[in-house]
Amino acid sequence: MGTFEREEWIEMLRYTLMRLGIFAGCLVVVWGLVYSGIAPRGLGDSNGMWIVLLALVLSAPISFVVLRKERDRASAKIVERVDRTKANLERNRSQEDTADDAARGGAQGQPS
Repeated sequence: MGTFEREEWIEMLRYTLMRLGIFAGCLVVVWGLVYSGIAPRGLGDSNGMWIVLLALVLSAPISFVVLRKERDRASAKIVERVDRTKANLERNRSQEDTADDAARGGAQGQPS
């Protein structure tokens, strides 16, 4: 794995861990609010599911706003990698076309 690929993975890992951290913080806050009676409890046995869903709903806009720079940085790394992969594929395709044309040209000059 090259240095550039390692940097990409580090950026994505950092962003993912930050999102998980925001979710965990929201989960703790929602759990506290539900068990203190400030936020409503779920129906029957659905209380745990209610807490997780409420934490997801709260953490999504928070991470959208707070992690904007990290998300832009990570997506820029992904775009760079996709562009580099596209360039490599195009270079390989042109090499294959050149080799194929050379092979066909050499085969046409020989009698069958």
